[in-house]
Amino acid sequence: MWNQNDLHDVREALFGGEGVVRVWVVPTAVAPPFTVALACELDPAGRVGVHVQTDDAEVVIVLEGEGVAVVDGEPRSIEPGSVTALPLGSRLALDNASPSAPLRYLIVKARSTTS
Repeated sequence: MWNQNDLHDVREALFGGEGVVRVWVVPTAVAPPFTVALACELDPAGRVGVHVQTDDAEVVIVLEGEGVAVVDGEPRSIEPGSVTALPLGSRLALDNASPSAPLRYLIVKARSTTS
């Protein structure tokens, strides 16, 4: 999943953050209401800037590393096994607390099923 030779996006200063986030689409089929699963790797000491969940709700699942997720202005420590739910309209920022190790996490997106 974290193979640099596999096709992936490289996003610098994502949402006004710092460092690089590498993003791989998890090669598995997702069924509605899920739209995509992404494997993400945030550089050591990197940061993803504040952004709003406008199209899909998300769940962020930390697999490796430690950091801080700021959800709607409230900081939360994150570590392997941490799950952060982000309904539509939520604001999220991520900080990698390590100066030497990446923060690795999954993002699973889902469409709202309400009409």
